[in-house]
Amino acid sequence: MRVCTIGTGYVGLVTGACLAHIGHDVICVDNNPEKVAMMKSGQSPIYEPGLADIMRSAMATNRLQFTTDLAAGVEHGEVLFIAVGTPPLPNGSSDTQYVEAVAKGIGKHLNGDYKVIVNKSTVPIGSGDWVKMLVLDGVAERQQQPSLVGAGERRPAEPAFDPKFDVVSNPEFLREGSAIYDTLNPDRIVLGSNNQQAIDLMLELYKPIIDRQHGEHADLPPVSVLTTDLGSAEMIKYAANAFLATKISFINEIANICERVGADVTQVSKGIGLDSRIGNKFLNAGIGWGGSCFPKDLAALIHTGADYGYDARLLKAAVSVNQQQRTLVIQKLQNSLKILKGKTIGLLGLTFKPDTDDLRDAPALDIIQILIELGAKVKAYDPIVSSESLPHPYLANVNLVDSPQTLATDSDAIVLMTEWSEFQDINYQHLAKLMRSAIVVDCRNFLSPAMLTAAGFQHIGIGC
Repeated sequence: MRVCTIGTGYVGLVTGACLAHIGHDVICVDNNPEKVAMMKSGQSPIYEPGLADIMRSAMATNRLQFTTDLAAGVEHGEVLFIAVGTPPLPNGSSDTQYVEAVAKGIGKHLNGDYKVIVNKSTVPIGSGDWVKMLVLDGVAERQQQPSLVGAGERRPAEPAFDPKFDVVSNPEFLREGSAIYDTLNPDRIVLGSNNQQAIDLMLELYKPIIDRQHGEHADLPPVSVLTTDLGSAEMIKYAANAFLATKISFINEIANICERVGADVTQVSKGIGLDSRIGNKFLNAGIGWGGSCFPKDLAALIHTGADYGYDARLLKAAVSVNQQQRTLVIQKLQNSLKILKGKTIGLLGLTFKPDTDDLRDAPALDIIQILIELGAKVKAYDPIVSSESLPHPYLANVNLVDSPQTLATDSDAIVLMTEWSEFQDINYQHLAKLMRSAIVVDCRNFLSPAMLTAAGFQHIGIGC
């Protein structure tokens, strides 16, 4: 099938590359010429394991192209994915200006062929009908405006035609760092539409994935497909992220109680995770959640509730617990070092999770801000973050070093912020000898307390 993805962030680029990988003919559109040039050279503008390899393989078979030409993408695609960003506004609502621009742009370039326009961006509930209206607005603008032909000659406005399209909500459930796997091995596919023709076209598009032709577990039953109305599909995305974020805040709340009563939250998590009604995922106590999705989606859902007269108190509590969890690290450092002014603190990891270069709402940023305000000197080491990729003003005062050994040298404490797998292979006995005081605050309960103690460290975990 012929596919166009508009926007080449995590969602758009991964979706386009994976659809090309399974055999479709894909054009990815982005309005950033430098980014498009990079992708045409076979380089991924984002760090996502396996993505560049899939891109280059699909490009070699001419199934994946990149362009800044929206008209060419719309002309090409039977299915048009809108996958642009919807960043949060200060009031918690989503900034939908990019979705609006794309929807109108699609309308300006529609031809007479039937198209399915897919909302892949995380958009406010009710956006399906809104996007349809914007596409029709784009069609009307094109028909009303005459265009220039040659030197000043004007061509009459286009005659009216009946655009043939439907809007589908197809929320994404990708995890940064595992986006390729999640695309080819999804838990479920959600399709929101009231039009069977549109649903049938989407089922044809996803058939190789539904049948697990490119998945790691071909012997499993077909992927579950849930078809709903537009609004329910949009709500599923928000509700899923809100539940997962609340689950993390819940176990962090339990961890804080565990510390006070002498229980070990890692054992508690195992015990409650064995309950099939609860499950063991997202029950790792730590520094809390960050990234681009959970904070934005909870804020948007809380804002939506308020728009309709509902106070989402549970969701607000999840946000509050998460923010409080970040300051807990400072308390633990103060308990061990007392005054932080003049102390050197080394942060092991900066990104909000491993296997990504994403620093959006990373807990490390808040910790850095507080430490600097308290007069501490901050050093940091992250396997993927370079000095050129530091977008946050507080990171201007951070000494970004090139190894864990340099991080440890003359530091008063190390704080593990991100659970990169390579951090388990560090020689911690050597690190302890390089430090002024051998203290590790493990904000992810990722390292073995027994190993750290044997290496000469004072180990401080979360909830244990």
